[in-house]
Amino acid sequence: MKLKGKTVLVTGGSRGLGASICKAFASEGASVVVNYRESKDEAKAVVDTIASSGGRAMAIQADVRDGEAVRRMVEEIGREWGPVDILVNNALYRYEFDPDNRSRTDTLTWKEMQNQLDGTLKGAFHCVQAVIGRMKEQQFGRIINIGTNLVNHPVVPYHDYTTAKAALMGFTRTLASELGSYNITVNTVAAGLLDRTRASRKTSDEVFEIIRSSRPLRRVTQPHDVAGAVLFFASEWARQITGQYLIVDGGLVMN
Repeated sequence: MKLKGKTVLVTGGSRGLGASICKAFASEGASVVVNYRESKDEAKAVVDTIASSGGRAMAIQADVRDGEAVRRMVEEIGREWGPVDILVNNALYRYEFDPDNRSRTDTLTWKEMQNQLDGTLKGAFHCVQAVIGRMKEQQFGRIINIGTNLVNHPVVPYHDYTTAKAALMGFTRTLASELGSYNITVNTVAAGLLDRTRASRKTSDEVFEIIRSSRPLRRVTQPHDVAGAVLFFASEWARQITGQYLIVDGGLVMN
C-alpha cells in the first residue's frame, strides 16, 4: 500500500486507460477521484469495482475544458478528502485511432486541431491551475501527464492528436522547471497504441499484428502496462525524477 493516504485525481478515469490507472492507484491504498465528462455509468462501475476490493473512490463529473467546472471539482474533493496530492491528466476528447479514415493534411480542419488542443492541453492547464496552490502549501505534489509515442514515431500521422500531445510535453517540462522548488514533480508517460480501448476500436487486427511483430517484446501494450509506469512516477521511488518522458510501448521507440 505504497500510496496510502494520498488523494489522486484521474481525469477521463471512467474507461480504458483512465479506468486502469484508477484501479492501480486504489490497489496501492490511494483515495481515487474518477473524473468523467459523459460516461457516468462507466465511472460508477469503476468506483464500485474499487469499493468491492476495499478501496476508496468517488466519481465526479466535470468537463476539463471548462475551468470553472474543474475549480468546483477540486473544491468538492477538498471538502470530502482534502487536497489533491497526485494529478493524472489523462482525459482525451472524442478521439478514435482509425488509420483508414483519419483526416489528411488537405482535409484536416482547424476545428479538429482545436478540439484536441482543448481536450488535452487546455484540460491539463485547468487541472494544474486548480491543484497547485494546495500542492505548494503542503510542499508536495505529483503531476503525471499522459502522452503518446507518436510524437517520436508517427507511424500513422494523426496530426491533431499528436500535435496536442507534443504541446502537453512542452507544458510538462516548463511546469517541472517552475514547480520543482515546491517538491512537485511533473512527468509524462507516453503510451503506444493500446489493446483494446474505445479509442483503438477502429484499428484493424492487421495493424495490431504489425505493431505486435515490430516490437522487441512482441506484444501490444495493455492499459495496465501504462498504469504501472504512472504509479512509478507517483511513488517515492521517483522522488528525484521530474521533467521526464517515459515511453511504454514494448520497445518500439528507443530514445
